[in-house]
Amino acid sequence: MLDSPIESQKIIAVDDNAFTLRIVQHTLEQAGYEVMTAASGQDALKLINRYGMPHLAIVDLHMPIMSGFEFCHAVREFSDMPIIMLTAVNTEETIIEGLEQYAEDYIVKPFNPEELKARVGRVLRRMGDYSYTLESTTRIDERLMVNFPNREALVDGDSVSLTPTETKLLYILVRNAGRIVTTDFLLNRIWPMEEAQEDRLHVHVHRLRRKIEVNPNEPTYIVAERGTGYRFTATSDSPM
Repeated sequence: MLDSPIESQKIIAVDDNAFTLRIVQHTLEQAGYEVMTAASGQDALKLINRYGMPHLAIVDLHMPIMSGFEFCHAVREFSDMPIIMLTAVNTEETIIEGLEQYAEDYIVKPFNPEELKARVGRVLRRMGDYSYTLESTTRIDERLMVNFPNREALVDGDSVSLTPTETKLLYILVRNAGRIVTTDFLLNRIWPMEEAQEDRLHVHVHRLRRKIEVNPNEPTYIVAERGTGYRFTATSDSPM
């Protein structure tokens, strides 16, 4: 799966300030991105559920009902979508929390639209092979379908619940289907704040295989690449 061209890269901007949303949308659409806007974290999650995962989210912090951090936490439950914080909050503690817990970048309002455009481009380039995205509900093949926001797989017609870690792991692997995803790559994206060991990853892979594979001992979806990582494969009837 090749990196998406800029004109097909989708961005969601989440802010309760309509003027800010208009500036962000205009700036990024002029640069060739497809931009969705939401006035709250709840609305943003609904858009993601309906239209699929964007390539990147630009998120304010202070919003009613669901704060920016709460939205980011909800997204991190099922994906590793890159996030840029765009907010008037400029305290050192908040900036550090945002960057360490959720965000690839942090921009303080008021902001320069050209700088925003440059930072968006830099984050997407830096993410590289993260630029392929999935529908919220993705059919892998005839026997497996995954609803990422709901953390649910449909396996041979039966509903199977996935943990947040299993969902994020599967999301990364499926999004990079056909390519080797290194162990370090997975550890850094699933547990960015921890010194996670390979054994921890292997345990979650084993549990995920038990849920989605026909035979977990002879996996056909999540294939280990000795000494490197894992590769996700699907059957020939896969729509991917």
